[in-house]
Amino acid sequence: MNDTTFKRRKNITIALPKGRLLESVLPILTAAGLKPEDEFFDGKSRRLEFDTSDPDVGLIPVKPFDVATFVAFGSADLGLVGADVIHEFGYEEIYIPVDLGLGHCRLSVAATPEVASQPMEHLSHLRIATKYPNLTRNFFAQKGIQAECVKLNGAIELAPKLGLCPYIVDIVTTGNTLKANGLVEMETILEATSRLIVNRNSFKTKSERLGHWITAFQAAVDDKAKAA
Repeated sequence: MNDTTFKRRKNITIALPKGRLLESVLPILTAAGLKPEDEFFDGKSRRLEFDTSDPDVGLIPVKPFDVATFVAFGSADLGLVGADVIHEFGYEEIYIPVDLGLGHCRLSVAATPEVASQPMEHLSHLRIATKYPNLTRNFFAQKGIQAECVKLNGAIELAPKLGLCPYIVDIVTTGNTLKANGLVEMETILEATSRLIVNRNSFKTKSERLGHWITAFQAAVDDKAKAA
């Protein structure tokens, strides 16, 4: 099956995040009634689009930061993505009907203990390494501080050690990675969980079908909460 066939045949496309978050959202996806085809789980597969147990619905696994973009521009009707990504982009084209309650994490400011011990209130400008420049700038602007963001997509914890930036803003789950790299948390910018997002235009034109899946995801979340 080629990509053109997939696009022509599927009425609903769901964007899923690759990596660690995918593992946490798959049980909710299945509980909602959407089981991916076997090849979806084949790490050697080169395909980019996959069938599900519902012939009307297909899946596209993409980088977590791209999920919101695919949905906002209508290339996907639904998406599962962290609130950190949603708030970083702030797309008006996205509707957020369900908190999946998965992937609990926080977006935090961190630095070495020496830097963290110094108050930031007296600063008018600081340099920060992060892959969340919009959230970071907005957070520090509220404090009256201009944040110069150095955009990194990985190994952000190295920035203070190598003298690139004294501060970082990154996602923290357990704090073990920060500790292993000699950093401490200073402040939390955002608490985040994964969410179901919907393209607003798709919701207008496919309201009945998308409404069914929104209800199914919410029911799966509610059942999980009851079983906990």
